[in-house]
Amino acid sequence: MPPRRNEKYKLPVPLPEGKVLDDMEGKQWVLGKMIGSGGFGLIYLAFPTNKPDKDARHVIKVEYQENGPLFSELKFYQRAAKKDYIKNWIELKQLDYLGIPLFYGSGITEFKGRSYRFMVMERLGIDLQKISDQNGTFKKSTVLQLGIRMLDVLEYIHENEYVHGDIKAANLLLGYRHPDRNNCMLHPSENRHCRLFTAQVYLADYGLCYRYCPNGNHKQYQENPRKGHNGTIEFTSVDAHKGVALSRRSDLETLGYCLLRWLCGSLPWERSLRDPAAVQAAKTKYAWPVG
Repeated sequence: MPPRRNEKYKLPVPLPEGKVLDDMEGKQWVLGKMIGSGGFGLIYLAFPTNKPDKDARHVIKVEYQENGPLFSELKFYQRAAKKDYIKNWIELKQLDYLGIPLFYGSGITEFKGRSYRFMVMERLGIDLQKISDQNGTFKKSTVLQLGIRMLDVLEYIHENEYVHGDIKAANLLLGYRHPDRNNCMLHPSENRHCRLFTAQVYLADYGLCYRYCPNGNHKQYQENPRKGHNGTIEFTSVDAHKGVALSRRSDLETLGYCLLRWLCGSLPWERSLRDPAAVQAAKTKYAWPVG
């Protein structure tokens, strides 16, 4: 049963390191140290009990069972992003990889009388927001390659009836498995020819994803001012400002704002972020014509 959406999300009490979690397929996972937290959930390093390894290759996201975002992310993976689906898509499109983190399992666990939902994912590296904060803007060639990689991801999730809904640098993470390849990007002054796109980049966090076309039936366009201005205000689409349900167009518009930010270092409406209506007006003013 899905969580009730009108209930306020609460950050869970941390689970103890070393706790063993049993997923729905009977696999066991040991919690490592906590490495992150958000407004509603926690992230831990994780180790399969049958393959102990000092260098964790997995993470576990946990939240209270009654919360909503992890449930939404889990449903996305179960419906649209199983490992076999992604593998087949990569072969069909002749890609070297697809920037969607791999899903390994999920389940429910108990701690101090509370039920926790958990989800096991592949471990990723540093996010692009941290890299941008360290190094400023990206080269034009880097921005273009990031755009291509994200279009690959969006084509896949859109074909599978979903939109992401929260594209931004903090949700784009480097792969963890090739730290030597990624290191030059973190220190570009040491190698002028080093480029970001030599690393694998993944679009993560599907907690706000939206099924825009369930069973082939596209959701109707309808403005709702009470739901207006949702999302990360710098990058949210004009439709989201109007309270319209997210669509493929929203994802592409948001990606466009991100590309401009990475290339130019700022967006025209950044001084007005406390006034969502002014941000919406600025985005409408600068909008390119849509044919």
